[in-house]
Amino acid sequence: MSVKMLHTCIRVKNLEESLKFYKDALGLIETRKKDFPENKFTLVYLSNEIGGYEIELTYNYDIEKPYEIGNGFSHTAIGVENLEEMRQKHIKLGYEVTDLKGLPGEKPKYYFVTDPDGYKVEVIRCE
Repeated sequence: MSVKMLHTCIRVKNLEESLKFYKDALGLIETRKKDFPENKFTLVYLSNEIGGYEIELTYNYDIEKPYEIGNGFSHTAIGVENLEEMRQKHIKLGYEVTDLKGLPGEKPKYYFVTDPDGYKVEVIRCE
């Protein structure tokens, strides 16, 4: 039996800020949106132009304080061809960005950018 990865869900406090981050900073596109006003939540799915895997933003109405990100969750990751260009874009957009990093004994090939809810996204150079 084969398994296909479908999506990762993250809960967001401000849907518009989060959509701006995932669209502008990561270049994702909205693939579908489902509003459930009677249950007071909205789901927005985003992917890249290749498709096949999505980020699901779950927005629960009337959240007053940010969600706590558990100590078991670390990050999601994306791959890019031009790491330095993407990092400069994230800095220009005003997001929290780390220095370029590398594993011990390797050249730097990744960094982290933080979304409006505090979720980390690892940006890795695709080779």
